[in-house]
Amino acid sequence: MKTGDQIVQDLPWRWGVQGRIFIIGGLGYLFDAYDIALNGFLMPLLGDHFHLSLSERGLVATANLVGMAVGAVTWGAIADRIGRKKSFSVTLLIFAVFSVAGALAPNYAIFLALRFIAGVGLGGCVPVDYALVAEFSPTKYRGRVLTALDAWWPIGVTLCGLVSTAMLSIEGNWRWMLSVMSIPALLLFWVRRGVPESPVYLSKKGREAEARAVIDDLVARTGEPVEPYAIPAPVPEAGGNGPRAALEQLRAVWKFSPRITSAAWLLFATVMLVYYAALSWLPSILKEEGLGDTAAFMSTTLMSAVGIVGVLTSTALVDAVGRKWLIGVSAPIASLALVVFALVMRMPTGSIVAIGVFGFLMQLTIPAMYAYVSELYPTTLRASGFGWASSFSRALTGFAPMLFGSVMWPLLGLPLTFGVLAVAVLAAVIWTAFAAPETKGRDLDEDDPAAVPAHVSPEPAVGQTVR
Repeated sequence: MKTGDQIVQDLPWRWGVQGRIFIIGGLGYLFDAYDIALNGFLMPLLGDHFHLSLSERGLVATANLVGMAVGAVTWGAIADRIGRKKSFSVTLLIFAVFSVAGALAPNYAIFLALRFIAGVGLGGCVPVDYALVAEFSPTKYRGRVLTALDAWWPIGVTLCGLVSTAMLSIEGNWRWMLSVMSIPALLLFWVRRGVPESPVYLSKKGREAEARAVIDDLVARTGEPVEPYAIPAPVPEAGGNGPRAALEQLRAVWKFSPRITSAAWLLFATVMLVYYAALSWLPSILKEEGLGDTAAFMSTTLMSAVGIVGVLTSTALVDAVGRKWLIGVSAPIASLALVVFALVMRMPTGSIVAIGVFGFLMQLTIPAMYAYVSELYPTTLRASGFGWASSFSRALTGFAPMLFGSVMWPLLGLPLTFGVLAVAVLAAVIWTAFAAPETKGRDLDEDDPAAVPAHVSPEPAVGQTVR
């Protein structure tokens, strides 16, 4: 007899059922992309408005990314404790409210504080969104669904570039850029209230009646025949809330597999370091080369627009070639393209081509990486495992914009700086090849010792009903 989790993962894909979760989760991810991209567009504008040095401009991105790091680990642990549904909505509300407040900031110090708090909210969106979408997705399509989820990222960055460029001529343009982003985020918060809780999460927490209600509804709405299934007894968890819960989850993800966790953290850290360095500083770098605001903004927008094609290509390839091969080939070549850009950036055609190649290849890597890491952990650790990997990368990349502007770029120059980052990406890819398994076609809880093997009838627990 199947378990409830297996029933959910064997369902056919329906756009009106799982597709609705995909779209709502993806829109939250769009705002994550929009907000991070906005840092790069805000840096030169705030630099002029508040008369900031290069290192002070870097703090714009640093405050936001460090807040996201805190949010990723905090909300990953909270989502594994209180559920995906509640975390799904609250994270976006915090982001929207404090983004509006940031648009009204009277000085630079208050602005940084508000951007940090907005980051705490938004940082929780990605691990929660990926956990929720993964747990509603059929096994047959999960790789493509999770990879396609990342298509919302370049769409968000491209939309940010177009809107920000259009607002350059408005008085107080940076304030309007923040305000405009917050309005649809508040609307999405309202829409998210109708998303059901993950039945996989409910099953693991022993909330059998709620899990069966969601599973039965999914079966009915997808048109599948009804069959009996079991809800296994939940595995007892250690208590703890807030920081204590986060530390417990940190210990748990490392205890689960030091090799897998180290590979996940290194992949996240190096790949996102390269990507955020380009995204945060590209408008400022191009302005230093003599381009105006509009030309500098549109070059970054081009990188993101090409990335949409990259995500679609990644979606088509991820189940054909596997996660590890796709990441292992595309990540180092994308990093090399950024080195080439630094070498030829005074050649207009060459620099644009290099930016486009980087944007395309990096969006082959990131969707596959997000899908891969979310599949490496069992359900009880999925949000927190992804959240800690994301948090580690954002803590590292959070300080990168400041170090990039004050140390690396001035002292090493752009080609050598990007070259060092490319070597780090290559090292992470090599370690992953040996340390972590391929997840293509696997059950979500295949490596969980507490999970029930696929299609094996479990023994009912005392007082447990099997239908």
